[in-house]
Amino acid sequence: MSESTATAALPALTGTAGVARRAPARPFAALADSVTLGARCLRMSRRQVDALLTSLMLPVMLMLLFVYLFGGAINTGTTYVTYVVPGVLPLCAGFGSAQTAVSVSADLSHGIVDRFRSLDIGGPAVLGGHVAASMVRNIASTAVVFGVAFLIGFRPHAGAPGWLAATGVLLAFVMAVSWLSAAAGLLARSPEAASGFTFLVMFLPYPSSAFVPIGTMPSWLQGFAEHQPTTAVTESIRGLLLGTPVGSYPWQALAWCGGILAGSVALSAVLFRHRTS
Repeated sequence: MSESTATAALPALTGTAGVARRAPARPFAALADSVTLGARCLRMSRRQVDALLTSLMLPVMLMLLFVYLFGGAINTGTTYVTYVVPGVLPLCAGFGSAQTAVSVSADLSHGIVDRFRSLDIGGPAVLGGHVAASMVRNIASTAVVFGVAFLIGFRPHAGAPGWLAATGVLLAFVMAVSWLSAAAGLLARSPEAASGFTFLVMFLPYPSSAFVPIGTMPSWLQGFAEHQPTTAVTESIRGLLLGTPVGSYPWQALAWCGGILAGSVALSAVLFRHRTS
């Protein structure tokens, strides 16, 4: 039997009668494997300079575009940079997670997932590594956005509790869309198709309160804009950072994030078994 045949057959033979079973799982093995594979994904990101620069710099360029080209024509009741920065942060998550879908699809297409499975690395660890790398990329992108925002006049008024709460909401959203992108990568049949699947996540901030008040939109669009996850996340972060009332937006944001996360993880598990069976 050739090495490739043996590698492909190993997962199917595991646990059958007369065949040696895998070694008992180490405590926290999946978590350790996820960290290792996350570091691998970050090393791969450094080689994909164009995708890395897009996820890091495009949100900044869009923020500058809105502030300096459109901001003077938009009345938000405050300086436009103060209004728009919280809306750019969910946009960062969309751009940062797009690379996750492409990376997951590329691993499936290139056969590396079968090699991982032969090493007793399960699906949760493989996908968890991609999600962990997405979280790191998004944190870096968010830091760049905040750095530029402070330079052009963004001045939040939040204390430590407000910053912590806003960070928690943003991280929950990043994790949710990262797992959603991982599921999209499993669903797509090619890295190119996976890139197209993430268009919806990147588009969602536009029909929301991220860049303009919802009241300025057409009446037929206002209902959707008010009741979609990006608006809840944006309004939560905006209120928490600026020290204004947030109402029920944080709970709505966490409910959206929890629902997206639970659905994406469950869908990813089903799709991973289907694609690797």
